[in-house]
This record gives sequence, C-alpha cells and structure tokens, in this order.
Amino acid sequence: MLANAFEKLIFGNRRLTLAVLAIITLGLLFQAASLRIDAGFEKQLPQDHPYMQTFMEHQAFGGANRVMVALAPKSGDIFTKEFLATLKAATDDVFFIPGVDRARVSSLVTPDVRFIEVDEQGFAGGNVIPAEFQGTPDDLIKVRENTLKSGQVGRLVANDFTAAMISAQLLERDPTTGNRLDYMAVASKLNELQGKYPDVNIHIIGFAKMVGDVAAGAKGVAMFFLIAALITFVLLLYYSRSLKFSLVLIACATTSVVWQLGVMVTLGYGIDPMSILLPFLIFAIAVSHGVQMITAVSAEMAVPNTTSLEAAKSGFRRLLGPGTSALMTDVAGFLTLALITIPMIRELAYTAALGVGVILVTNLVLLPVWLSYLAIPANTEKQRHHIEHGHEKLWRTMGGLARPRNAMMLILFSLALGVWGWQQSARMVIGDTEAGAPEFHADSQYNKDAAYITSRFSIGTDILNVIAEAPSSGCVEPDVVNYIDAFEWHIRNIEGVHSSISLPQAMKIAASGWNEGNLKWRALPLSIGATDDERARNQSLLTQASRPIETSTGLLNADCSVMPIMFFLTDHKAETIDRVTDGVEAWLAANPFKAREGVDVRLRLATGNAGVMAATNDAVRAAEKPMLYAIYLAVAVLCFITFRSIKAVICCLLPLVLVSVLANAMMATMGIGLKVATLPIAALGVGIGVDYGIYIFSRLQIHLKNGGTLEDAWVSTLRETGHAVLFTGLTLAAGVSTWIFSALKFQADMGLMLSFMFILNMLASIILIPAIASLIIRPKK
Repeated sequence: MLANAFEKLIFGNRRLTLAVLAIITLGLLFQAASLRIDAGFEKQLPQDHPYMQTFMEHQAFGGANRVMVALAPKSGDIFTKEFLATLKAATDDVFFIPGVDRARVSSLVTPDVRFIEVDEQGFAGGNVIPAEFQGTPDDLIKVRENTLKSGQVGRLVANDFTAAMISAQLLERDPTTGNRLDYMAVASKLNELQGKYPDVNIHIIGFAKMVGDVAAGAKGVAMFFLIAALITFVLLLYYSRSLKFSLVLIACATTSVVWQLGVMVTLGYGIDPMSILLPFLIFAIAVSHGVQMITAVSAEMAVPNTTSLEAAKSGFRRLLGPGTSALMTDVAGFLTLALITIPMIRELAYTAALGVGVILVTNLVLLPVWLSYLAIPANTEKQRHHIEHGHEKLWRTMGGLARPRNAMMLILFSLALGVWGWQQSARMVIGDTEAGAPEFHADSQYNKDAAYITSRFSIGTDILNVIAEAPSSGCVEPDVVNYIDAFEWHIRNIEGVHSSISLPQAMKIAASGWNEGNLKWRALPLSIGATDDERARNQSLLTQASRPIETSTGLLNADCSVMPIMFFLTDHKAETIDRVTDGVEAWLAANPFKAREGVDVRLRLATGNAGVMAATNDAVRAAEKPMLYAIYLAVAVLCFITFRSIKAVICCLLPLVLVSVLANAMMATMGIGLKVATLPIAALGVGIGVDYGIYIFSRLQIHLKNGGTLEDAWVSTLRETGHAVLFTGLTLAAGVSTWIFSALKFQADMGLMLSFMFILNMLASIILIPAIASLIIRPKK
C-alpha cells in the first residue's frame, strides 16, 4: 500500500517532482562549488586510545605534527658563509609560516641550540653560531667546533656535515587568527621555500607537506574520474543501445555526487585528501543501481502497446523494494566504519552513508521519472530479445549450477578456496608495509626526501616518545634516573630502533664534564643498597649533572617531573612499530618500579608520529572484525526484512563472506596493509556484493513462487538480471582499474582492490547463489 501511494505521488506529479529535484540539485551544486580541502592532524588521532591520552597531555614534548626541512649545499659541507646565511634566511621563512609554533623552531641559527664545554672555571657555553659571527675562516672553524660540542650532529646537522635541519612544530589552530590551521596554505609556503634558494637542495617532510603533495596528486583524480565516466558511458551505450538512456544514467549518477558534496558543505564538512576518492565510489554505486533500473524499464518498454510512463512505473514497482533494501544495506555498511574511534574515519563513514542515501532519491525517483519522458527506442524489442536470449546457451549452462550434484562440487571448491583465503589473510598487516609514506610510490619526491633525511641524520623521521612522569625534582632521584636509564638501554637494543635520547644519557655526559671529561665518570650514581647519607650525596651529584641541561632540549620540563625518552625508529612499518611497542610494554610489565615514599615514576606510551601510528593501528585492529560482523548483521537483517526468509539470508550472505576472506588474502599477497586509506574497501565490497545478491534473489524468489524447478527459475532469473549483473561488474571494474596508474599509491591500491572485488562479487553472486539455493531451497511443484 505504501509503495502504491509513493508511486502515485511521484508519477502523478512528474513535472513537479522533476522541478523540485532540479531546484535542489542547483542549490546543492552551488554549495558544492565551495567545497574545501579539510585536512587536520588531530582528525587522524584515535582519541580514546591510551597512547593518545598521553599524546594530548604532553604535546609540548615531541608532538607528531612537525615539519622537517633539510638544506644541503650542492657541493662541499655546511660550514661556509653562504650556506649559513641561506640557513638563517630559510629558518626565518619557516618561523613566519602561519600555524608554526614559533617557540619550537630549531636550527643551528636559533638561540635554543647551544653548546656546553668544560673549561678551567667549570662549564661554559653559548650559541653554536656566535652573535659576532662574520663568516671569516676563523669564525667557520669556531662554528664547526661549537657544532661538535653541541651534540646536534645527527640531529640538526647531518652525520657527514653535508646538510642541516630546520625542525618546526605545527599548531592545530593558527595562533594569529584562532582558526583551524589551513594545511594547504602551509604546504604552499613549504613548496615556495623549495624553489626560493637555488644554491641548495631542500628536502621537506611532515604531515603538512604530505597533505599538500596528496592534494597535488589528487588533481589527477579528476582525470581518472573523467576516464572512468567515459568508459562507463561507452559500455552503457553498447549495453542499452540507446544514447538517451546512457546519458540519463550518467547524469543521475553525477547528480548523486553533486548532492553528496553539496550536503557535505551544508553540514560544515570539507573533504579530506585521504577521502578524495569517496565521490567516485558514490558514482560507481549509483551506476551499479542505475543499470538495474535501465534494464527493468527497457524490458517493460519492449512489451507491445506499453508507454514510457507505464514502463517506468513498472520498473519502479519492480525495483523499489530490492533497491531500497540494497542501498540501505550499503548505508549500514559504511556506518559500521564509525566503530573506529578516529574522527577522520567517522567523518568518512557519515559522508559515505550520506552519499549512498541520496542515491535512494536519484536512482529510485529521479531516474525512473526521467525515463518516463523518453520516447521508446525503435529497437527496444530487438534489444530486449538480445538481452534475454542473446546468451541463452550461457544461461542454460549456468542453470546447471542449480543441480544438486554440481552445486555440491561447487560448494566444496568454495570451502577449499575459503580455507586457503583464511590462511593467507592471517598474514595481512594492520598498518604500513613499506618504509616510506604509504600514500606515495617509492620513487615519489616525498619518499625520496624522507630517504635522504633518514640516510644523513641519526634521528630518522619516525619517532616514538615514552613519557616518564615523576614527582617534582624526579631527575635528582637515583632510583628514578637509573630506572629510566635501564629502560632506555633495553629498548635501544630492540631491532628497529635507530638511536635514542634521554635525560639520563645527557646527565652522564654532564657528569663526565664536571670531572675533566673523564669517561670513567660517564655514569649515574647507584641507588641499590645506598644508605641515607649515600642517597643524599647521590642526589647532589645528580643535581650537578642535570643543572646544565635546559628545558629547551626537550628532555625535561621546568620542575623535572616530566622526562621524555625519545626513540628514533628505522622506519614506520607495522612490524617495526609493533615490535618496539610490544617490547616497551613487556619490559614495563616485567620491571615495575619499586616506589617508596615521595619517589615514584611512571613510563607512558606514547607521543611522536610513531606513537600516533601505533595507536591508529591498534584502533583499526580492534575494530576490523567487529566492523565486518556488524556489516554482515546489517546485511542479514535487511535481507530478512526484504525476503522474509532465513534461506534467502544464507544465499545472499555466504558469497559475501567468501569474497571478504579472499580480499584479505589478496591484500596480504600484494603487500597492501589494512589502514585508514583501505578500510572503506571492506564496507564497499560487501555493499556492492549484497546489491547483486538482492537484485538476483528478488527475481529468483518470484520465479520460484510461480512453480517449476530451481534450474528453470534460475535460468529465467539470469535472462532478466544476468546481463545487468555481468555488465555492472565488468563496467565498474574497468572504470576503477584506471586508478592503478595513479601517482598516488593509495589510489592505485584501491583501484586494484576494487577491480578485484567488483569482479569477484559479480562472479560469486551468479555462481554461488544457485548452488547454495539448490541445497537449502525446495521449490514448489
């Protein structure tokens, strides 16, 4: 009754319906024109994770949102008047970039970079580049000596003196305006910097630079979208034999994208560079469902004496139920991504679900109403006969899949394939599988810059900070500093740790300096078994050793109650991060600090970009299976509501499970990690797969109710839907396969995976559904 009332409402007021939808489309197109790139570092943080609670509390120590700029003279070393002048100018440029925390810009020329030495009077020190520096040969020799004394070799100066670093921390909000930081503006300033000084080579890495490079690479996404749309149009034209039908379907799919982007802007959303492919996925889903409507309406138009309006109404009635169910399943699938407590993924979940939701209007209302105004093509009856009977031999052959003996063999083969896929998927990595930035190919400029910095500097580009929290003046407690020192020594020797820096390490150097640089004094006073007098004497020694170490080093805070331990990793591969964080947690569990009155210390993971990656990987790992189970549950519930049959649920669901397992196996085989950028594949793959299943089973159910054998019902179903399903799977795969040639690696990975899943879901639907049905469904005689 409700469907009939809805049909009368929209088809009884066709002009009004089209006018209202046209006005909405124009308004949302105007809104979509102001869509902005909306990148944000904190959007990537799994804020409920314990590591990120540490990160938010101690951002002042080694926040992950920083920019590293390495300047390298084209010949010689850095100790020339010209290079140091360029370094000073470039440091000033970075200092004045909007959003930079100016108190945390460091290079050889900034006042926070100092050296300390021992002379006859005790400790002496000063800026690495003295205020009276004039660039004379003697001045350059003095700068070289000061650099060696400063401990910055390997940090702000390359190990071979061929490059110098500028390090800057970014704020999430621009301090001058209070607005959220415009990462595209920061990236633009960094790009200007690279072209400003022709006498040096400049290598830049950091989140802001990566966002800018992704956005630049994403400009090519529009070209791939046009290519995919053109491929889809050509194949639609071949399939429908109608230019009008093909243009209308492409227009409706494009309208879906316009609506999605317009509503996003209206709700205050921008588009994240890592979600730049989302509109094109919505286009693909709209095409997938639109082909079903085109097929249904074309079939009705071929019936003699049928008008376009009657054909459109009939197609609308036929697909309203299964179409709504399939799209709602897609919506539910995307919403399950919100189980992952990362703001960017939740934003992706909501906007993707929104995009699928608008297809309910564009495909189930706009498309059939638009088709009702088109003249019936002269070759419609011939085309219908071609669709239904042009592959009669193929349909009859595939009808044999519904025979119990053939079905059992196919089920056994699928089970074996599923077991193999399950074994292979166990090797799938949660996180990054390569050393460079996974968003780019290995030969990209960003990854070349990252490799250069890693090879020249000891600190590397991936930092894991463990925060030591103690009572005030904790750094003068022998128990505390020895505990931290033992911890650092153990973790520093774990495979994957390049080097480390901590307050106890710096205190050892200072202690040696107080004793004429004698290496025998490069140690901490023992605390085990010390008497009260010895403990007091040891505290005096530690006070002396910590006095020269300033808070600007980032090794302690003002009252010495927070002391970061910095571990520089060789890379950010998932296995490296897991090995180090597991090692930290295992050591802490096996070596609890024995607190006494007024003396305690707590070591907490983690800050630094590697800490963020570790937390993100944990969040993805924790949500992966619950997310899939939630998708399957949504599919089961909506299929049951649609068909009122547990057997129908089994027929539609089992092929999806097999495809999901095989998709994970392919990711493991191809070295594609499961992470933020690839998570939508799981939801989209299940969504597209269930679309095929619902459309197919809705026709199979009707033919079974009319009596006859399952084989005959299946052949009749294939005559009506087989072409559409085959065409949709091949067309979508052909469209997204062009992404494999993208300059962005994550887009290339998604193109490969989506092509695989579109084809596999199509094959699973038309092969496994009849096989499963033959074992559990007994048709009426």
